[in-house]
Amino acid sequence: MAQQFDDDHFTLGIEEEYLLVDRDTYDLSEAPSGLMEACAAELEGQVSPEFLKCQIEVGTGICPTIAHARADLRRLRRHVAACADRFGLAPIAVSCHPFADWKDQPHTDRDRYNQLARDLGGVVQRMLICGAHCHVGLPDDAVRIDVMRQLSYFLPHLLALSASSPFWQGRDTGLASYRLTVFDNLPRTGLPPTFGSFGEYRRSVDVLIDLGLIEDTSKIWWDLRPSARFPTLETRICDVSPRMEDQLALSAMIQCLVRMLCRLRNENQRWRVYDRFLINENRWRAQRYGVSEGLIDFGRSAVVPMPQLIEELIALTAEDADALGCAAEVERLHDMARQTSADRQRAVYSGTRDAGGDHGAGMRSVVEHLVDEFHVDL
Repeated sequence: MAQQFDDDHFTLGIEEEYLLVDRDTYDLSEAPSGLMEACAAELEGQVSPEFLKCQIEVGTGICPTIAHARADLRRLRRHVAACADRFGLAPIAVSCHPFADWKDQPHTDRDRYNQLARDLGGVVQRMLICGAHCHVGLPDDAVRIDVMRQLSYFLPHLLALSASSPFWQGRDTGLASYRLTVFDNLPRTGLPPTFGSFGEYRRSVDVLIDLGLIEDTSKIWWDLRPSARFPTLETRICDVSPRMEDQLALSAMIQCLVRMLCRLRNENQRWRVYDRFLINENRWRAQRYGVSEGLIDFGRSAVVPMPQLIEELIALTAEDADALGCAAEVERLHDMARQTSADRQRAVYSGTRDAGGDHGAGMRSVVEHLVDEFHVDL
């Protein structure tokens, strides 16, 4: 018999990575020890340094609803912003700083990060990127792997909506999410393999663990994975969102998709599992174009515009959004399907150049815009 779930299972947890910038120059800045100490004192273990010294990571608690997630994420963003302000800094929630050079950014002196630097060499040195991770509670191991197989289909949709990294080292890359071109150079990244069971998943990852090549599954960085620490399915495909409400809309849809797939399972139905080759084509389209060029609908055998795809996705999960109390958050995706953060950043840059500003002024105006967007929902 299929495992039955009630809505208490589908808890939420959201992790975000931020960059710290100087409030006057908008250059990246290392987090002073006093800043981290002040954040840690106020945020009760929900904040930590990241791989680079200019980064900071926050994580909500276990949230039963999107309303709880909003309250906790707003509290985290507010405290990080307030602590940073004391040091003349500001956080930005963006996946790539528009003009910083990765070669100038030292990594944090901690055992975990020193080991990463030794293991991954030059590849990890370019990791001047930030992401957002969304955990949805799924306590049954077998169900978690089954849902992971099916949820992979929707990862490109989520990436397209979240795209926030069009610039890299002062250049427009032509991509909506340049972050993935950096992250995909690491091992054990990309779309997850298709496992037939939880046992098959464990046998595969245990090969690397038993050989001492990785200590645990936290060193597996797929776009979607069973969490190494929690009984959750962790979606990792998204760029981090400058606006808090955009992040909540994406998290609400992820929660709805997980519930929808569990609902189908309980009715002895399922979402079709497509070959990773095909899903990767949509992943590339999302990475390159964001929401501007549409994704392949494999059932239709056609490229369909993102606003239409998202309208259909919202309709598909309407029952789940109502049950989880996140219909209003999901509705926000209609607007996100027409304009991403990457689009807004390019518009700000173009506006500054059209007004007579030089390239450097255009880049700084983008960072100023990102600082403003971090605070808009607080």
